[in-house]
Amino acid sequence: MAERSTAAVDVADNSGDEPLTAKAEQPTADGVAQTRERDTAADDDTADTEKPMSRGASSPPELHSGHKLARRYRLEECVTRLDGFSSWRAVDEKLRRAVGVHLLPADHPRARSVLAAARSSALLGDPRFVQVLDAVEENDLVYVVHEWLPDATELTAVLAAGPLEAHDAYQLVSQVSQAMAAAHREGLAHLRLTPSAVLRTSSGQYRIRGLAVNAALRGIGSDTPQRTDTEAIGALLYASLTQRWPYEDDAYGLSGLPKDIGLIAPDQVRAGVHRGLSELAMRALVNDGATASRQDPPCTTPEELVKAIGEMPRIRPPEPAFTAPPEYQRTTYQQGSYGRPAAHPGLTQTVIAPPPPLQSRTGRALKWAVSALLIAALGLGSWQLADALIHGEKSGDATETQTTKGDDKDQPKPKKPISIKGGQEYVLKGSAQDPGDIDNTYDKDPASLWRTKTFNDGPGLAPYKPGVGIVYDLGSKQDVSAASVALQYGGPHTTIALYAVDSLSPSTPINSMKKIGTTTTSDTTAKIEAKKPVKSQYVLLWMTAVPNSGRDGYYRAGYKQAITDVKFKG
Repeated sequence: MAERSTAAVDVADNSGDEPLTAKAEQPTADGVAQTRERDTAADDDTADTEKPMSRGASSPPELHSGHKLARRYRLEECVTRLDGFSSWRAVDEKLRRAVGVHLLPADHPRARSVLAAARSSALLGDPRFVQVLDAVEENDLVYVVHEWLPDATELTAVLAAGPLEAHDAYQLVSQVSQAMAAAHREGLAHLRLTPSAVLRTSSGQYRIRGLAVNAALRGIGSDTPQRTDTEAIGALLYASLTQRWPYEDDAYGLSGLPKDIGLIAPDQVRAGVHRGLSELAMRALVNDGATASRQDPPCTTPEELVKAIGEMPRIRPPEPAFTAPPEYQRTTYQQGSYGRPAAHPGLTQTVIAPPPPLQSRTGRALKWAVSALLIAALGLGSWQLADALIHGEKSGDATETQTTKGDDKDQPKPKKPISIKGGQEYVLKGSAQDPGDIDNTYDKDPASLWRTKTFNDGPGLAPYKPGVGIVYDLGSKQDVSAASVALQYGGPHTTIALYAVDSLSPSTPINSMKKIGTTTTSDTTAKIEAKKPVKSQYVLLWMTAVPNSGRDGYYRAGYKQAITDVKFKG
């Protein structure tokens, strides 16, 4: 049997199973033991925390490794068997890739809700979530097939090694909050957002698995789903800063807080915790409205949490540690012992005396000849140097006279860089593209970026969208004459235009804006030159066509573009 991956399905984790504010179904019968490694061995430490099915529900189907579903999905390893359902690592033999599968009987009391949750999650199509690939009912079975990420690591395993650095914790709460805000806008909630439901990929991105499905499998519901998910994000941030679970009970391999002291801020649990992130965690957790500073209101929805993160100063990644070079050591060759045998301990090594200097008549004659040659060479060099200086003075006078005749006013003035003070995405039709990463385009970090969504048709974005773009704030009115835009994807048809606008949220139609310049490039750099400088405080970068690019990480192939750096000159 193949070795199991750390990116197994979330339902394998049972520690701390009681949701933060959600209420699960109340059981009336004995539960079914859970297993991670084998189908039949129970885990006594964790099985008692799960909620068993009600009496009379169907038992799990008797399946085994090697069983095939739909003549396509071959079951490899059972990672969970619990409460009437089981979860497997499987192989999609048609596409030759690993997948995860949740299985339960068709007459299971939660089968209908699991199917509905899986199909709703699949319609979201957000790459920040582990995607549902199939949801089927056949042969008295209901099964849900989802992505399997063998190169990803659970946050549970990451935190087992220690708390996260401030920048990593900032990236975690930013990415998870933005993803959950997008899900709630589509009417979807997670309700079981635990450390084992968050995966960190090898590229440093965070992905969420089990959206809506994990809660449906366990019968978890909530009257306030946004509050439930927001509190869960606060608990994830709290744990990443302190390596402690923000409640008295131990959970997910983390120790709980000391009993009878209540919920205290992360910077009171561990020294050196970032103060802004500590306050943010307290605002997201349910703590009777209290915060670390007792000034800011609590965050009750992921959208409010995203807004609070946007108001924080950006946390830069730590500077790479400089490793001092090793001290210089002379080699044996430089010490003149290359090729000599090593001296034996206790023996005196014989020192070979150097040969005597030339003392014979032939030696003296040779020395005189060399001396004469040196004197002749010095004389010849001095004569050539004097001749060069004399001719150089004459030509220098002529050059200086010629230069002074030029007019300095005819030389073009060099363009000066203009710093960007802020930015905001400009949405003319439909939804925003990547509003949380605008500052990645001017943070001077080539690895960070702002990207568009992936479009099926192109290269022109119309008629689906007239264009996508960002309005930049230059701080004050500046003469803008040029711009340089670094792009993520090469290929033809990237078309970008610059417009002078009156605010970060311009209301003027595109055709009424003052155009600074436009360009179309097939490279990863777009340079825009204005015929004459245009004075404006706000500049709209407007993209109307994008190239076709292949799959990039978890972003699918299609028509898309990403901006890594924008520079203005005036």
